[in-house]
Amino acid sequence: MKKEFNVTYDGHHIQVINTWFNGEKLYVDGKLQDQNLGLGLSRASLTGTLRSSNDVIKNIKVRIGGNFSIQCRIFIDNVLIYPTNVE
Repeated sequence: MKKEFNVTYDGHHIQVINTWFNGEKLYVDGKLQDQNLGLGLSRASLTGTLRSSNDVIKNIKVRIGGNFSIQCRIFIDNVLIYPTNVE
C-alpha cells in the first residue's frame, strides 16, 4: 500500500511517500532528501532542509505513524505546516 502527502511551502513542493515494504521517503522539489528503508511497523521520522526565498536554510521534520491509518505531520523549523487542521 502506498500513501502520499503533499504540501507547498514558500514555493517549494514537499512530498512524503509511505509504503508498507519500501519504507518512507521525503522529497523536496523532486529531490530525495531522506528515507527509511524496509518494513515500518511503528513511527517513522524523516528530516531535510529547504532554502527559503530570502536565502535562509530551514529545517524540515516529518513524523509518520498511526494505529489504523497512516498519519503524517510535516514541520518547518518546528512549526506544523501539514496538516493545517490539527488542534
